[in-house]
Amino acid sequence: MNTLAERESVEVSGATGEPALAISGLQAWYGESHILHGVDLSVNRGEVVTLLGRNGAGRTTTLRAIMGLTGRRTGSIRVSGKETIDLPTHKIAHCGIGYCPEERGIFSSLSCEENLLLPPPIGDRSLMMSIDEIYEMFPNLKERRASQGTRLSGGEQQMLAVARILRTGANLLLLDEISEGLAPVIVQALARMIVTLKARGYTIVMVEQNFRFAAPLADRFYVMEHGGIVEHFGASELESKMPVLHDLLGV
Repeated sequence: MNTLAERESVEVSGATGEPALAISGLQAWYGESHILHGVDLSVNRGEVVTLLGRNGAGRTTTLRAIMGLTGRRTGSIRVSGKETIDLPTHKIAHCGIGYCPEERGIFSSLSCEENLLLPPPIGDRSLMMSIDEIYEMFPNLKERRASQGTRLSGGEQQMLAVARILRTGANLLLLDEISEGLAPVIVQALARMIVTLKARGYTIVMVEQNFRFAAPLADRFYVMEHGGIVEHFGASELESKMPVLHDLLGV
């Protein structure tokens, strides 16, 4: 297997002309609590899209609803043209979606490398990154490959959580607050990772509270408030939208 630097950029978005992700009229509940109120958004293949909003706006619930991890859902969620609103979570994952939740879910009793060897393929096997490719992207993990999950730093655990997804062949990545609470040097490494993945054609949806981290990486932004989308704009409009973002987010 070629190294990451030698491997050619690949088209990971599929052959259809559909968006990688298209959500229309999405409503979601946790029990009796109605959280999402008609979310509409779309993500083109190869894009990095960021969901902005204050805590409780519905950003994480949107990612969880995409994966079928909320209670009742209504509306439409299409992944590369395929309707997934009624599919169970494991079948949604096999549409080529990789979800990195805020809590990371590292297996603490396994070594770093055992965590990387564990995930089964869920997408295109040709897109599964090899262990060597993972270690080239994340040198820290190579150094700690024999360390148990409990002995990894918070930043190393976050790298490992993302790296496990890249081992599965998923081409649509849902990343929830991956920069939260991490040292600046780790945040910079994660930013380089996103730039690299975008160059290879991956589609990425990020939930981020760290506006400075998200701003230079995203192609487009959606702003959520009270379980709905209240603003949507491209990276070229970011400067002109700063007064609006200041009011909505306090950035």
